[in-house]
Amino acid sequence: MTEYGRGSGSEPWHPEDPLYGDQGWGGQQSAHGQGQYGGGQQSYPQDPYTHQQQVPYAQQPQDPYAQQSQDPYAQQQHYPQQPAYGAQQDPYAQQVQQPQQPQQPQYSNTGWDTGQQAAMPYDAQQADPYGGQGGYGETSDYYGTPEAYPPPQPPGRREAAPQQAPAQNPDWDPEVQPEETHPFFTGSDDPDGRNKDVEDDEEHEDDSRASRRGGRGGSERRGGKGKKKSRNGCACLVVSLVLVGGLGGAAYFGYSYWQDKFGAAPDYAGRGTGEVEVEIEKGAFGSDIGNILKEKGVVKSVDAFVAAQNENPQGKSIQAGVYLLRKEMSAAEAVKMMLDGNSQNLLVIPEGTRNVAVYEMIDKKLGLKKGTTKGVAKSEAPDLGLPDWASDGKNIKDPLEGFLFPAAYPVTKGAKPEAVLKKMVSRANEEYGKLDLEATAKKHKLDGPWQVLTVASLVQAEGLTHDDFRKMAEVVYNRLKPDNSVSNGKLEFDSAFNYLKNQSKIKIGSNEIRTNPDPYNTYYHEGLPPGPISNPGDEALRATLNPTGDGWMFFISLDGKKTQFTKTVAEHEKLNDKFKEKHGLG
Repeated sequence: MTEYGRGSGSEPWHPEDPLYGDQGWGGQQSAHGQGQYGGGQQSYPQDPYTHQQQVPYAQQPQDPYAQQSQDPYAQQQHYPQQPAYGAQQDPYAQQVQQPQQPQQPQYSNTGWDTGQQAAMPYDAQQADPYGGQGGYGETSDYYGTPEAYPPPQPPGRREAAPQQAPAQNPDWDPEVQPEETHPFFTGSDDPDGRNKDVEDDEEHEDDSRASRRGGRGGSERRGGKGKKKSRNGCACLVVSLVLVGGLGGAAYFGYSYWQDKFGAAPDYAGRGTGEVEVEIEKGAFGSDIGNILKEKGVVKSVDAFVAAQNENPQGKSIQAGVYLLRKEMSAAEAVKMMLDGNSQNLLVIPEGTRNVAVYEMIDKKLGLKKGTTKGVAKSEAPDLGLPDWASDGKNIKDPLEGFLFPAAYPVTKGAKPEAVLKKMVSRANEEYGKLDLEATAKKHKLDGPWQVLTVASLVQAEGLTHDDFRKMAEVVYNRLKPDNSVSNGKLEFDSAFNYLKNQSKIKIGSNEIRTNPDPYNTYYHEGLPPGPISNPGDEALRATLNPTGDGWMFFISLDGKKTQFTKTVAEHEKLNDKFKEKHGLG
């Protein structure tokens, strides 16, 4: 008898040994190494353990509990040879992984295990079974803890495995809603980007598994979620605010869309107050005008102005220029006022106006001393943008004549006269550029665009209507022909004489007009005057390019309202006699 069980002798187990029990089945325990039912040793041909090599206990003491670490039902696997104690194996390495099962009898070379295995005394002063071979220290009682499996029982004392008690705290309770654990709802996001709950779960990963299997420690884990629950209120508040904000934003944009599509545009009421000067550039559309008026504080919105312009039958006829309007006007009143010529701060140059009259108009508009603009025009004419074909001959009275194009010019307060003159010359260049003056000059054997412009100024000065302009242009071209034997190459236009006199008379004595040697006197000199005598408009210019071809040679206006044209000298003399009689000329 040894400390750990039976030795090679025949001594029986000690009765006080805790493993002492039923020595066989029904008291018929066979001796060691013999068959259970008498006779010789039995072998089992199909027993997988028949060929298992056994080492006698005396030479290879074994831990009687080493085999408990294996699952008897996991493929019934045995190893051919048991390792010695010197192999430093932990006999309990797998014990914690196996479920509690009834102890199965072990096969050996002699048949069933009778339970008379070497027993380990449970003395607290048990000696180290490894005999100083570098074991694990003192051996504790592995059956003394609640988690340990019960000692193996002989077959006669085996009982059915007790049923597992239901988990006290299962992972899912059908009567309790699972708690939300997403960081968005729990508010447990760590600023460093790591969830502290995840760290806690990782730290107690093994315990969590145990909780899922048997419920051990599960209540302690779930007992610490009070703080998470307290954060759910904040998460719900945040979600509510987001939803309310989204609904509010959708309502706002919906209202804005409805206002844009169906609602009335913001607008002021009344005729406004104060005074503001607004300049509208050429080519501006309704929306452009509306933007300008809104920036100046005239109207409240662009849409209101566009709507008012569309409602007014004449709204589309608003012209470029400078307007004197009021602040905070209704859009309808602004449109109405802009259509009224009195509200426009414009300098309007009529067709056929001479330069001397234009200079006076500029002085008056800018509040300058009389003659100021005329002096600027004379001194700065080369710097005002005249084209290259403009003539600067010594007999030309004003090089800007014919280049102050008749139109309406916006003039703001404080503007300089040279700035106004530049605008007019620029407009003339723009309009003349639209016409083929070179081709017209070649067609009628004139000396370039300058003389075409001079013809147009004569047509503008003498004609009254569009039809008059075309007939008047033919009269000029016919009289300029070299074979003209009627007037012998002289134009004999009263408008040219009035220009040199800076007058506008109908009654001009024959002696006076035929004896004045001024280069602009076409009664005295053949051909065209040195330069234009006025600023022709668009109709006179186009008539000059496209005259009639009916053979007109003479014209006369008896009342100053209607012009009569004739082809022969006889017809002209009859009308001339009527003219003299009517105006008392001898």
